[in-house]
Amino acid sequence: MATSSNVFALLSKTALFAELPSADLQACSAMFREVRFGKGEMLFARGDPGRHLYLVAEGRVRIATSTDEGRELGFRHALPGELIGEIAALDGGPRSAEAMALAPVVAYSLERGALRDILARHPAIAARFLDLLCKRLRETSDQLKTIALHPLHVRLARFLLLRLGDARPPPGKRVPLELGMSQGELALLLGATRPKVNEAFGALEQVGALARKIDRVFCDPAKLAETARGDDA
Repeated sequence: MATSSNVFALLSKTALFAELPSADLQACSAMFREVRFGKGEMLFARGDPGRHLYLVAEGRVRIATSTDEGRELGFRHALPGELIGEIAALDGGPRSAEAMALAPVVAYSLERGALRDILARHPAIAARFLDLLCKRLRETSDQLKTIALHPLHVRLARFLLLRLGDARPPPGKRVPLELGMSQGELALLLGATRPKVNEAFGALEQVGALARKIDRVFCDPAKLAETARGDDA
């Protein structure tokens, strides 16, 4: 069983809980319970009742949905320190997406009733919760717009730029980047197939935006930015 001190450390770094006084944060931490999932195990499936939200402590979780025809689209990967399942836990409705462990996962679950109690006791958290939901909605909207309007090599360039963040290479060098996922997982996030993602990598290599090794890519942020703007499309 997890100790509340582990949850306390994680919650103190989240935008939702970081500003709580220590005593209140400790009380909230005590409401979470440790859960574990093996690689490939579902934390929840689409349509399940939303009884809990989860705070990821270890591992990686894929958040995805699928069409009636079985085609999957990955929204994002949740990493340690991130909350997932918050929408259904808030309104009690069915899950709108599925969450699968891509590696062994340790998480902390918070029951819906406890969540609502926290929100009632701490109006500031309720306001930040709304901010989080709006952020999720904007991210999903932007992702769907990008998939609908831009060719795959542009979507891939934008994804790589997001992963690079503020990293910049020394003159004449590229920035190494470990993707941390297979091309199949990347294809789900980009709304494509694995062979098409491989072709997109090839297109970026041709314009000098990256070079590929076995488990890493070496990126030129300036050339990726040109492609991301559609300058070479």
